[in-house]
Amino acid sequence: MKRFFLAALLLTAACDITQPVAVIGESGEVFRGTATASMTTGGSFKVTNGRINCGGTYDASSVSRTVSFPVVCSDGRKGLGTATRDANGITGSGTIRMNDGSDWTFVFGPAAEAFN
Repeated sequence: MKRFFLAALLLTAACDITQPVAVIGESGEVFRGTATASMTTGGSFKVTNGRINCGGTYDASSVSRTVSFPVVCSDGRKGLGTATRDANGITGSGTIRMNDGSDWTFVFGPAAEAFN
């Protein structure tokens, strides 16, 4: 049993998990993209509204349900996001406070697909 658990843990650690992301700005502007969690390279996300690209990195190995991360956009805006992961660790939602004072919300996982 211990060998099976160790093998499963090593296999999981070698896999990347990618989930859809939808970010909604205060004006209703929607950014779509993906977030990828990797035990070897960490976590990253990229979203776009077709004109502006935003992205950042996060600690994918954290076991905390809440993770904070920086956001940088191609139009010069920056922000700080906070994600709350569901119990499964790969879906959830959160908020981003941008440097222009706006607050954005986001979802990741299957719920983000509703914004396509």
